[in-house]
Amino acid sequence: MYSLFIPAVPGKPCSVPLFFQSVRAGFPSPAADYVEGGLDFNELLINDTATTFVVRAEGESMLGAGIFPGDLLVVDRSLVARTGDIVIAALDGEFTVKCLKRDEGHFVLAPENPAYPVVRVDEASELSIWGVVTYVLHGLRAAERGR
Repeated sequence: MYSLFIPAVPGKPCSVPLFFQSVRAGFPSPAADYVEGGLDFNELLINDTATTFVVRAEGESMLGAGIFPGDLLVVDRSLVARTGDIVIAALDGEFTVKCLKRDEGHFVLAPENPAYPVVRVDEASELSIWGVVTYVLHGLRAAERGR
C-alpha cells in the first residue's frame, strides 16, 4: 500500500538555524534570539545514505503512531528491527508499514488504529523486513494535510 521508494543520495548540505531555547507546547515563555548553530537535515534524518530510503505513506492504519496518508517515512535498512519498531515489511509480496510485535511466540504486524486488524505471521507466510522507520515527515498547514 505504499507507492514510491526513493533512494537517499548524497547532496549538498542544507543547514538552517537551530535555536538554543526550546519552544514550550504549554504556556508561553519569553522569546530569546539565541541561535545555537546550524542544523543539517541530512545529518539529522539520515544515518547512512547507502541504506536509507524514503517512502510515501498511504492509508490510515498507522494514525495512532502519527503516520498520516501522504506522509514521508524515512526508512533505514541497516537497523535490525526490534519488537516495538515501526517497520516497512513485505508480507507475502505486499508492502505495509506496521509495528513489529510478538504474540505467543509469533511475530505480528500491528496497526496503530483499532479499526484495522493485527496481521499474524505464521509459518506459511513469507515475511521480509525492508527497514525500520526512523522519522515521519508531514506538513502542518491545511493545504499540506489535504484539507
